[in-house]
Amino acid sequence: MARDNLERRIKLARMNPELVAREIGDFIIGEALKCGYTGVVIGLSGGIDSSTTAALAKKAFDEYNKYHPDKFLEVKAYMLPSKVNDPSDISDAVKVVEMLKINYELIDIQPVVDSFEKTNPEALESGYHKGNLMSRIRANILSTKAATEAKLVTGTGNKDEDFGVGYYTLFGDGAVHLSPLGALSKRLVREMGKYLGLPREIVHRIPAAGLESGQTDFGDLGYDYDVVELVMEGIAQGFTFDELIRHKQVRDMVEPQICLQKNPKHKTVRAVIYDILRRNYVARAKAEIVHPPIPEITLEYV
Repeated sequence: MARDNLERRIKLARMNPELVAREIGDFIIGEALKCGYTGVVIGLSGGIDSSTTAALAKKAFDEYNKYHPDKFLEVKAYMLPSKVNDPSDISDAVKVVEMLKINYELIDIQPVVDSFEKTNPEALESGYHKGNLMSRIRANILSTKAATEAKLVTGTGNKDEDFGVGYYTLFGDGAVHLSPLGALSKRLVREMGKYLGLPREIVHRIPAAGLESGQTDFGDLGYDYDVVELVMEGIAQGFTFDELIRHKQVRDMVEPQICLQKNPKHKTVRAVIYDILRRNYVARAKAEIVHPPIPEITLEYV
């Protein structure tokens, strides 16, 4: 193993948020106009990803509508909570729609979830399967709303989440027409959210899928999305599995996260990296089934 490779820094992407916001905005407009759609619908959870997606779409449509009043494009938000959602999910989502001046609807999906007792009682006995069921219910509602409003369903997953570890439900929150954040890491999504003026509590909100009470992405994965970004960039830049395990940049990020957990899901750096690569293998297989388009954006690696 070459020592100079271990000393070579893993480069992370840097962006000009003004430029990238315009590139993503143009992408959203272009996808909406392809077949004469009237805009996009978005499932708004109160988290940074959906909030940033909504803000990017609204910013782009506001600019477009100034010059094309005859082809008005609209962002419509839907909040789809169940009884497992924390009340802050809705209150944070409301802050976003009020700030952006977006029309929205609040629909309680719990009666729909309960109705599956008749057809899929086995799914309701498992938190994992019940959570995925709720994600597919939300996707069905959003796709039907989009169809009746002649709009597109906009995805909210970021690069690390969707294309790194595949942390989404196939035919659930992955069932979308376009993926505006698909080229941005979670780190860059937070940076974009800050640039767009989203409230600080939303920019720094702990990522959670809202599918189980008390659930967090960190709790499910055993590491955060910054680790996913670093490992996936390392692989893309030619580092081997063994080199990543020994790399100081990786160890300095992963080891404190393991120590922070009372009962760590992965007890070694090796186990963390192996899990990310295992999940990425599954993510690539899922992407072959449903692969929404993502924008081409300008990034610089430093």
